[in-house]
Amino acid sequence: MRRVLLLALFVVASSARLHRRDVPDAFSQPESSSVDYVDPFIGNGGDSPNGSGGMIPSTAPPFAMTRWVAQTRQNYVSVTPYNHTDSTIHGFQGTHQPAIWMGESGPAIISPGAGSVQSVFEHRGMSFSHANEIATASYYSVILDAIEGGTINAEQSATSRVGHLRFTFDATTDPYVLVEATRASVMGSADPTNVTYPQGSIHIDPARREITGRNPERQDFIIGPNAAPSFAGYFCARFDTPFASFGVAQNGSIKENSQEGKGALLSGFARFAPNTKRVDVRVGVSFISIEQARKNVDNEIPDGTTLEQTAKNTRAAWAEKLDRIKVEGASEDDNEVLYTAIFHTLQYPYEQDEDGHYYSGYDDKVHVGVSYTGYSIWDTFRAEWAWQILLAPERINGMVQSMLQDYVQGGWLPMWKNIVETNIMVGTHVDSLIAEAVAKGFRGFDIDTAYAAVHKDATVPPENDWTTSYFDREENVGYEVRAGLSSVYASHGWVASDIHSEAASRTLDYSYDDYAVSVLATALGKTDDAARFRARAFSAPFTIFNNDTGFMEARNANGSWAGPDAGWTEGDKWAYTFDVVHDVGALVERRGGNASFVVFLDAHFDGGHNDHTNEPSHHIPYLYSLAGAASKSQERVREIAKDNYNNSVNGLSGNEDCGQMSAWYIFSTLGFYPVDPVSGEYVIGTPFFDKVTLDLPNAPQPLVITSAGAPTKPYIHSVTVNGRALGAPILKHTDIASGGHIQFAMSGVPQGWASETLVGTTSATRAERYARVEL
Repeated sequence: MRRVLLLALFVVASSARLHRRDVPDAFSQPESSSVDYVDPFIGNGGDSPNGSGGMIPSTAPPFAMTRWVAQTRQNYVSVTPYNHTDSTIHGFQGTHQPAIWMGESGPAIISPGAGSVQSVFEHRGMSFSHANEIATASYYSVILDAIEGGTINAEQSATSRVGHLRFTFDATTDPYVLVEATRASVMGSADPTNVTYPQGSIHIDPARREITGRNPERQDFIIGPNAAPSFAGYFCARFDTPFASFGVAQNGSIKENSQEGKGALLSGFARFAPNTKRVDVRVGVSFISIEQARKNVDNEIPDGTTLEQTAKNTRAAWAEKLDRIKVEGASEDDNEVLYTAIFHTLQYPYEQDEDGHYYSGYDDKVHVGVSYTGYSIWDTFRAEWAWQILLAPERINGMVQSMLQDYVQGGWLPMWKNIVETNIMVGTHVDSLIAEAVAKGFRGFDIDTAYAAVHKDATVPPENDWTTSYFDREENVGYEVRAGLSSVYASHGWVASDIHSEAASRTLDYSYDDYAVSVLATALGKTDDAARFRARAFSAPFTIFNNDTGFMEARNANGSWAGPDAGWTEGDKWAYTFDVVHDVGALVERRGGNASFVVFLDAHFDGGHNDHTNEPSHHIPYLYSLAGAASKSQERVREIAKDNYNNSVNGLSGNEDCGQMSAWYIFSTLGFYPVDPVSGEYVIGTPFFDKVTLDLPNAPQPLVITSAGAPTKPYIHSVTVNGRALGAPILKHTDIASGGHIQFAMSGVPQGWASETLVGTTSATRAERYARVEL
């Protein structure tokens, strides 16, 4: 069965490259082989929302506020704007949907056409072929079959807050461009027919050659504690070509020569002279005002800027990051997977501030400062944040300060912020982000406010803590934060399964967050708090360890067991029994010591329990190394990478989740992974390539990782760091962040390095132990 699957993936990977035309030279500047390897189609495929990477072939610089993408379908929770299986394009969308399972917010949509103006989504779609598409990190183009004959060559690039589009009309009549202000908004994934009708506005100014408007759509308004009542996406579309005529479209009806419109299902359009061959439009987007959207155009793509210049600037921004990583010994396919992964990890969270100001939905005001949104923290605290600390350190202080502003204006730190808090997922893992940042040397934010905020997470329960379940996407509730803190985590050490959803996962997540708070308290000299939270962090996980079964299990408020399948978040008893990353040693002892723990890990993997499509499993293959069986980590990591990543549209086995899937792959290729990110330690796995050189922004010298023969030799014979031999499979943050030389001696067969648990054992003895594991 696995052999068939791998063959299918190889066929898809081979065919996926067939639709990529050569990029014009003008859009390949500055030269960068690293950026050339990026394939934005990777991770867009899949037969279901959970079976897809959830990525889109969008163009924008790193951490851009708005990403521009061809619109093949109406997006909503569980649906992205572009899907590779579609055959028609309905426009080009400036999207703020940060992940496939989150909602859209204030999009701007531009749709070219020729002939009769088509404003209705179902009527305006134009067919295209993947053979006529180009997608890079900074430029996208496609040839569309115009509905009434001829073709439209659509091209796009973008800055953070401005989309730049160019339409070339060939053998068409009456060219026009439609700007959509509002559409029917789908409320959740369960029923696409359940819609609301946001009330927006449109204004056409022929003298300025502008169409401006307001779109208040925010699909996630039904969840989370913050109403953000004044939220809207504002836009200013500025054209380089005079309007021959114009009008407003509403609910499929056309009003010629109308300059104003308000309400639902609303668009404005401009027609151009019949002989017009090319139209250029720059679309500024803002969360503050139409005037700010106009300023964004002036600031980022001023009049006279060509599409080629915009794309060059955006490509340069990507090259500045991607060119910092140089790889030797990787195949073309490997390079495409790796550099696209880096591309994915530098998209979210995204900038929410404009020209030094930002709209806050927490208090419904505009503030001065830096702001970000699109935080999938339950996912990204594991490895994505650690990777951004290394490759984008200039962003970290601003990102943390943004979180603190959310706390000041809304009362709590974010869990899953999509404009405002959504209460998605469990745990207050922002505690981990802040503690890790401080532990790794970042202090460019209000440290006192930071501690007050994480201390509140650890000590103040949510409203109605004894009576509200806080199940996934529960409506009409307050901040979820640590639901169950007072019932009964703080007093007994576990979250009660008969009161709260996902109670077992919450228990383990809260314990790690307590550990993070203790690390931050230690760094700030708050010794009493550090001892208090550390004690709870190390005791809480084992309040739900069932000694009779050897697995973690949810408990009810009275202490009774809730059953092996109760209380899990995107995982099960197998994944979560391994989820004590801050105290792996104690977990190993609970499972009978290193040898027994290794057998338990074998049962997990060989029994098909490891689900890499979801984040709770990401650290598990590295636990072999911490139990004296590093050679098995080396085997498992290579297997997981092979089975879950490739350079096809199906190249991610699970949702990217704002970069976490890719961060796992990047760290794994380098040969180490942050199992316990707050600790500042990385567990060694196995490097994939002969040599990788990283020019990290804050490092005094490059980090050079050499591992000759690694592509075909997965096992490690020895490791040295700047000439110092490593006996244990652990790297410190300073070993990486300071640069230097990490040298792996590789082998084609298992070695004894850091694998003392396996020395002297035989397959027969391991099989006997395996048979005793409860499956």
